[in-house]
Amino acid sequence: MTVVVTRDVADRFRGFLASCMLEIAPGVYTSPQLNSRVREKIWVVLQEWFTQLGGGSILMTWYEKRSSGSQQIRCLGIPPVELVDADGLILSRRPLTSQETERLAALFKVKMDSLIDNQSEIKG
Repeated sequence: MTVVVTRDVADRFRGFLASCMLEIAPGVYTSPQLNSRVREKIWVVLQEWFTQLGGGSILMTWYEKRSSGSQQIRCLGIPPVELVDADGLILSRRPLTSQETERLAALFKVKMDSLIDNQSEIKG
């Protein structure tokens, strides 16, 4: 089973995907027996158009017995997500925003100050 999920993409993508897969919900396309050659051709078209047109995001996933969790996943678009294999479990990781980085730094500083105060009390 191959599944493609689109979000905020041009109608061109939707028309193309609907021509080769079944749209089961808005922006969600499936094909139960899509072979690897056709899947790769579809992905190449999606990548080329995405490079030219930009837009939201596209995710493709399918059964792959040699992959972690027996599932392969490809992504294009926003938010930028890195897929990481953590002991057979596929996790998504994204970069922190500047606000998240600032909040984390402030929280870390508070924790460090608290640790220093606690050590001073123990020694003192």
